[in-house]
Amino acid sequence: MPPYSPRSKSRGQLLRSGSLWRTLSAGGALAGTALLAIGQDSSRIEKLEQENQDLRKRLTAIETVAQKEGILPSGKETPKLISAASEITISGYVQASYFYNSKEPLDKKSDGYLWNTTHNSFSLNKVKVTLASPPVERSGDAWDAGFRTSMIWGEDAPVLNTGGAYQGLENLREAFVELNVPIGDGLNIKAGQLISLLNYESGDGGAANPNFSQGYQWFFTGNGPSAGVQLGYTFTEWLDLKLRVQNGMYAGPIDGNNGKTVIGSIGLKPNEKLWANLIGFGGDESSTMSVKGGSVLAGYDITEKFHTGFEFDYFVFDPAAGTTADLWSVGGWLWYDFTEKFGIALRAEHLEDKDGGGLKGIGLPGRPLSAILSPDPDGSIQSLALTFNWKPTPMIKVQPEIRYDHTSYSGGFDTAKDRVIFGAGVSYLF
Repeated sequence: MPPYSPRSKSRGQLLRSGSLWRTLSAGGALAGTALLAIGQDSSRIEKLEQENQDLRKRLTAIETVAQKEGILPSGKETPKLISAASEITISGYVQASYFYNSKEPLDKKSDGYLWNTTHNSFSLNKVKVTLASPPVERSGDAWDAGFRTSMIWGEDAPVLNTGGAYQGLENLREAFVELNVPIGDGLNIKAGQLISLLNYESGDGGAANPNFSQGYQWFFTGNGPSAGVQLGYTFTEWLDLKLRVQNGMYAGPIDGNNGKTVIGSIGLKPNEKLWANLIGFGGDESSTMSVKGGSVLAGYDITEKFHTGFEFDYFVFDPAAGTTADLWSVGGWLWYDFTEKFGIALRAEHLEDKDGGGLKGIGLPGRPLSAILSPDPDGSIQSLALTFNWKPTPMIKVQPEIRYDHTSYSGGFDTAKDRVIFGAGVSYLF
């Protein structure tokens, strides 16, 4: 073959052909390396995805167990029953005291004295527990509902509670269902066992009042809890009305007859410092007796530290046979807070039993031999109570107190007309 023929490749072509081959070989090697790398990455990704799936399964299993145990929320809507239970509040107090009667009654029971059943004895006065829903919201657009129930144990419980051991209510102080009916600006309805509207003092004694012991007005010209229904309407910021129908003035939780008592209260609050309640009541207490009358309760804050209170009551007991008997009382309170921790309080009261049917011979519930006894046909009671208030912490209230009682009933207070009762009480509020 000649050194050159048309069928043979030129030298330049051969050189270019060799370079191309090397180039292609190098590219192929690189491509192979890349493909190998891609293959390795793909395998790694698949491995990671598998591990991720395994972790998800384990996490799902752990979350399921935690939700069943209540450690984590289930993600489901909370049942309304449980949601409502979480909003219920628990409050109350524990109260104890020691008091000494200067007349040293032989039976150690101070006649007519409401607190501390036994002279010269340490007393567990009260243990109170209250369960309550959030307050019912007054509204003219929507219904709302709530409840409140309070129970009291201790020496004072028989005087405070509804009574009726055979009914299972002996420890119940109050219990009612409360509704807002969207009428006007909202009609408030309470139904159940309701505490009195008549008293200025709370039955919680020193836990709520500036004086530790309870005044005579609270018991003799007041009334205990009773079952019934109450309608309340607030017309303006300074005027509201309450209208209640209950088993009787003294009937309690269960009515033993067809008589009912109607109580109406007009609340006035002309300004931030002054308030007053005008109360009227009446109805058959039994088939042989009706009770009617009225009360005025009021308070005025002279300054942020100086406060006053007032109560006037008038009762008429009208028997089916015989003449009526009237009983009235008036009382006032003054208290001054020197600081947030120290204060002083004074209570003065007068009760007039001009027909002899409202004070003498009235025993205190659960306290035999506690009635004021006397040969006199009628009489009266006067009392002054001076109390020091010390609150070392917001939860603790210590109340040393000295009290002077006088009655015109001969021998009315443990064979005497006068006595001094002194001691101290302490309340823990929670």
